Amino acid sequence: MRAPPPPPTILAETVRRALAEDIDRGDVTTDACVAPTTMGEAMLNAREPMVVCGLPILDEVYAQVDPLVDVDPHVGDGDQVAEGALVASVTGPAASILLGERVALNFMQRLTGVATLTRRFVDALPVGSSTRITDTRKTTPGLRALERYAVRCGGGFNHREDLGAAVLIKDNHIAAAGGCRQAIERAKAFAPHTCRIECEVDTRAQLEEALLAGADIVMLDNFDDDAARDAVALVHGRAIVEVSGGITLERVAALGALGVDIISVGALTHSAPASDLGLDWS
Repeated sequence: MRAPPPPPTILAETVRRALAEDIDRGDVTTDACVAPTTMGEAMLNAREPMVVCGLPILDEVYAQVDPLVDVDPHVGDGDQVAEGALVASVTGPAASILLGERVALNFMQRLTGVATLTRRFVDALPVGSSTRITDTRKTTPGLRALERYAVRCGGGFNHREDLGAAVLIKDNHIAAAGGCRQAIERAKAFAPHTCRIECEVDTRAQLEEALLAGADIVMLDNFDDDAARDAVALVHGRAIVEVSGGITLERVAALGALGVDIISVGALTHSAPASDLGLDWS
């Protein structure tokens, strides 16, 4: 089943801001070189293997630039394609195609890069593993909804949407509250009954304290594989186990084999390289 894209209102507003940034003063080069009556066709091509993401955004870009431009996708978001694959064709007034080209490519390259990296992490899990690969809130300001969509297109899952979505007690909360137990007890007294309590722990002693205080989820922060194995045994089903910090592709298989429930990876959104897509004139 394909991941649902962000709501149309979010797509429209995000694209509006991006277009305003790039074309509010017009396109002096296209105006100088291309007659307004010239029609054209351009092909969006994959120049390397990738997991495609961003086609609804591509469509929205050209809908806002010029409704006479037609975007015809040849694949779907979440599809894996080979180098040289035709992703979409764009036809209509040549000047309008050129006007939206950079914004369209910026979105497509960024989101496809996130989806592609996510798929690599998901594929690194052991066969049959129930461990989830999730993102974090380390997203590009203003692009969180789109980048989280890209993670879903790559087969990953999303962590909390924003600070109001869930209780996640981190090291600074623990320091400010006076300890794991105090922070968790205050959170349990304050949070609605529908809200789980997650607590980040840095040591085995903190983990024991968090479990005794009744944390629903424990985040093992920067635990190596041996420490994570020991932690999973200690938890023994009493809480959901999340591992975060220092997560590389090389570690995913080992962590998945340990039986952790969640591996959260900030790199999915803060360090994904842009995919090489080109809009080539036909």
